[in-house]
Amino acid sequence: MSSFEIIGGKSLSGTIIPQGSKNEALQVISACLLTNKKVEIKNVPEISDVLHLIKLMETLGVNVTKVKNNHFIFEAKKIKSNYFEDKNFIEYSSKIRGSIMIMGPLASREGQVDIITPGGDKIGRRPLDTHFKSLEMLGAKVKLKSKNIYRVYGKKLFGTKILLDEASVTGTANIVMAASLSQGLTEIYNAACEPYIQQLCIMLNSMGAKITGYGTNLIKIKGVKKLNGTKHKILPDMIEIGSWIGLAIMTQSNIRIKNCSIKNLGIIPRIFRKLGVKINIEKDDIILKKQKNHEIETFMNGSILTISDAPWPGLTPDLISIILVLATQAKGSVLIHQKMFESRLFFVDKLIDMGAKIILCDPHRATIIGINRQYELKGTTMSSPDIRAGIALLIAALSAKGKSIIYNINQIDRGYENIVERLQKIGANIKRCDKLS
Repeated sequence: MSSFEIIGGKSLSGTIIPQGSKNEALQVISACLLTNKKVEIKNVPEISDVLHLIKLMETLGVNVTKVKNNHFIFEAKKIKSNYFEDKNFIEYSSKIRGSIMIMGPLASREGQVDIITPGGDKIGRRPLDTHFKSLEMLGAKVKLKSKNIYRVYGKKLFGTKILLDEASVTGTANIVMAASLSQGLTEIYNAACEPYIQQLCIMLNSMGAKITGYGTNLIKIKGVKKLNGTKHKILPDMIEIGSWIGLAIMTQSNIRIKNCSIKNLGIIPRIFRKLGVKINIEKDDIILKKQKNHEIETFMNGSILTISDAPWPGLTPDLISIILVLATQAKGSVLIHQKMFESRLFFVDKLIDMGAKIILCDPHRATIIGINRQYELKGTTMSSPDIRAGIALLIAALSAKGKSIIYNINQIDRGYENIVERLQKIGANIKRCDKLS
């Protein structure tokens, strides 16, 4: 079993360039299935989740060419009719939640697709109803073939008005992709409007799609008969940028995060400032200087600050774990409300073992009493339950006194590219230990 060994309590210094957005990559790569022409994508993060999707695309018959690091060309000339018989298709589908996003493109282009219940983080219930019910509203038929295998028939998809029960990002992406090759006009109300969705729509429009309203909660798609190839560059990963902000403050370091696409970060810098983080912006870079202390704001009436996740333009749930760790060393208290997933706060027991003062109120809420650096967190042995909790624990370990071991690091590898090498370059004492389980 692989692990990270960390000697913490050391200030870091240097420059980090954020990788391409994981969530955007999973969508735009899936969208390559909508055309038989070449689609060239740059700034692709070479992390395990994305690499698994690329392997999945190859099992479908997509020709994938790696031009150089983080730069790929996808050409889906013809989809294999027997892809479901390939054991690799089943393996890669079951490993990543992003595999659900091949459903919309293949149902629309091929008229039929078989889907395996996808994998991904174990952070609570993540039903697929939005995906299936929305495709059914477009005219598709969904049948359960076995316990975890669905067949979607989509030979005649027609535009319609869809009101989503939830502003699901992947659900919105699937509908947008399927509707791009459907007949007539599709309107999605209560659509997700994250930058990932905006980037997907921009790419599809460059391929010949007719999509308007992206960036709002009402997206309109006028179906076309075919889509062409294109070139696309993925945005920097906002979650990784938030992770490096948290790292810099927790380790009292001087770090420059380059090429952040500030305009696409939304509320993220403001949330960190509420925790007392001093963020300096220079062109498109974020500069973080060593802070001895950071103080949490209160509401205007003096009551305790509450930070909660919400659909965009609210705070992405993927940064809740980072915010929580950062608050442990702050001056003041904060209530963290993780609304969307009921299992994402269970990692706090390890932070409590390290010396943090946290009250887990229920599966969705935790109160953090900042210790204002009166003492350092102490190193310990722990395991990463999911990507975001994993990076939060890693940040805590890098700030803690002594040695920490983190197991199940494949979870962190799913979302962060070459993390050991990148952290070592800015002075972190971290190494990967690969052992047979």
